[in-house]
Amino acid sequence: MLIETRGLTKIYKAGTVVNNLNISIPEGSFTAFLGPNGAGKSTTIAMLINLLTPTSGHVIYDDQLLNEGQFSVVFQHSVLDPTLTVTENLALRARMRHGSRAEALADVQRAIDLTNLGDLTGQRYGRLSGGQRRRVDIARALLNRPRLLFLDEPTTGLDIQTRSAIWQLLNRINSDGTTIFLTTHYLEEADNASLVYIIDHGSIIAQGSATELKRRYAQVKLTIMASDLREVKALIGPRHPGHIVDDRLVIELPDSITALSILEPIKNRITGFECRSGSMDDVFLKLTGREMR
Repeated sequence: MLIETRGLTKIYKAGTVVNNLNISIPEGSFTAFLGPNGAGKSTTIAMLINLLTPTSGHVIYDDQLLNEGQFSVVFQHSVLDPTLTVTENLALRARMRHGSRAEALADVQRAIDLTNLGDLTGQRYGRLSGGQRRRVDIARALLNRPRLLFLDEPTTGLDIQTRSAIWQLLNRINSDGTTIFLTTHYLEEADNASLVYIIDHGSIIAQGSATELKRRYAQVKLTIMASDLREVKALIGPRHPGHIVDDRLVIELPDSITALSILEPIKNRITGFECRSGSMDDVFLKLTGREMR
């Protein structure tokens, strides 16, 4: 394990923000840390990277991770200078790590190549688009060749095309061996996570792979359209009870195969159907509720 926590807790005057947290980050994993606003996600990251002292409990690190600076963080808000160019920003931070100018420039070039920033290097950071700035932020975090990369809501506010490009980059970094620990509001971004922790009110309420959590908490939904939904509902019978929402009949099922046995006897009475597997959105709402935070 790169990092483990035991009983990690943070208490302020207003109350407990993180409560007795026990999590592990395996090397090479893509770990997603999910929760509603105010659940304690950013506070947890701050304690994991030593920016915040726990009230109680502790964090256990791989021996080399802290001593040799083998982790990096991409914060929600950038730490780069908007008046400097991309290259100037990256070179400035690389020189903080290296005494040698040649070594620093080699790390800068490697980070630029990894993030495909070659056409932006001479532009001022402050004049870049949101997606371009985020790629530069990730390049900055890769300068020290980290084993572990923390990403605190890295795609918030970006359009879908830019988010897709960022995720192609992150998946490539992860497949090359860099461990990723991610917080996000876009739950589909956790869909391929090898390990997911869901936190609410400062406590872990579920954990497992994305596939496991969907199987455990998110059922398949069969949606049926018909001119007479009540008749169709009666034909299906009580074995598969559903509820009529607007002009559709929605039935929750344990798996998609079951939909076939339901649809076959009523195929001449319906005008259409949709069968959708459970998503991370479904998991999240099942566990944390639907109220706004």
